[in-house]
Amino acid sequence: MTLVDNALRAGLDGMPSSLSDELVERMVDDRRRGWTNPCKTQDADAIRRVDRAQDHGSLWRPAFVRDTEKILHLPAYNRYAGKTQVFSFRSNDDLSRRGLHVQLVARIARDIGYALGLNCDLIEAIGLGHDLGHTPFGHAGERFLNDVYRDRTGRWFFHNVHSVRVMDRLYGRNLTLQTLDGALCHNGEYEQRVFELSGLSSFDELDQAVENCCELGGAAIGHLRPMTLEGCVVRISDIIAYVGRDRQDAIEAGLLDEDAFDDGLGGKYNSWILSHASVDIIENSYGKDRIEMSEAMFKEIRRAKAENYKKIYRSSGIEGEREEVMGRAFALMYDYFLRDVLDEDRTSFIFRHHIDRIERTLAHYGKTYRWREDPHQTVVDYIASMTDGYFAELASKLFPDLKFPRRTYINEVC
Repeated sequence: MTLVDNALRAGLDGMPSSLSDELVERMVDDRRRGWTNPCKTQDADAIRRVDRAQDHGSLWRPAFVRDTEKILHLPAYNRYAGKTQVFSFRSNDDLSRRGLHVQLVARIARDIGYALGLNCDLIEAIGLGHDLGHTPFGHAGERFLNDVYRDRTGRWFFHNVHSVRVMDRLYGRNLTLQTLDGALCHNGEYEQRVFELSGLSSFDELDQAVENCCELGGAAIGHLRPMTLEGCVVRISDIIAYVGRDRQDAIEAGLLDEDAFDDGLGGKYNSWILSHASVDIIENSYGKDRIEMSEAMFKEIRRAKAENYKKIYRSSGIEGEREEVMGRAFALMYDYFLRDVLDEDRTSFIFRHHIDRIERTLAHYGKTYRWREDPHQTVVDYIASMTDGYFAELASKLFPDLKFPRRTYINEVC
């Protein structure tokens, strides 16, 4: 049990839960006059790596609507349903999967973007596609895969960087620069009070940014800025979407009580942050060429996220013996499939379930999967694509002595 911080709670209670009358009046007047946000990304400004006639926007399928549809039909999008958000070994259907998370991000960002007069189709595309490169087992899996990849190649793995690879390279769907940039820059681990645009305007610049992230790691990741206001809105919405929902999941999983958090709101904090943060961002960003929030809201988001790390992510996630086993599983899987790629063992799972499928997909678009050129990247592509269940079943099959963690069912935690 945690005692409520009364000063903190009073501060939260004092934050506005609705837009000011002045701003509402201004917004109504702007809409009456047919105002258009000059910073809105226009469909006509969509930039694709290849200028193909079939990708041109139309009245009923504008450019960024096409991006959303391309994303929805990716195998990687379907696999969101098999990737848990935080609690990978809790067999409880009420806990968030990554598929729900990206929908929440897109919904929150669309609400904010609509109020600000931004391109909601672009927002939806970024929101739904931003985690396509995520590993199984959430951020713990991302850490394990990065550790083994970095140990063997000196390069870094980040899910946001890999999301760009999934959309741009692995499936050859020719998504727009704006959508890919939004996915690259979405990383919700780097909160800011003011989001200003990067000025990026070409695929050459995007490719260089991706390479910098792989080579330099956090030194490059921490400096990423979206090229559009739509990307900025998705980035802050990513934090808003998980900071409260993860608390609800921790309580639902039986790991924490409702009174475990300093603000005393428990699972109700999710509703509080969704409404109050959205209002704050709209109030402080309307009519500006940047996205920003008040100093008070910025401090609150940082505080809430830090409390989540202390009480959820570092205390209730994969830890101790389980973390050691999981780290070993990633290393064993990586080395096993690297050998199969180098030996070109076509009977291997990595060929039958990954390389052959990607090759067939890319052949449809007249492209090839250059898996021989970088075997390590090919293994990373495969492991990152796995769902939690697929990884667990395969690891147990290939390494029966591993003692892979089993799921904990709800009747065992209640």
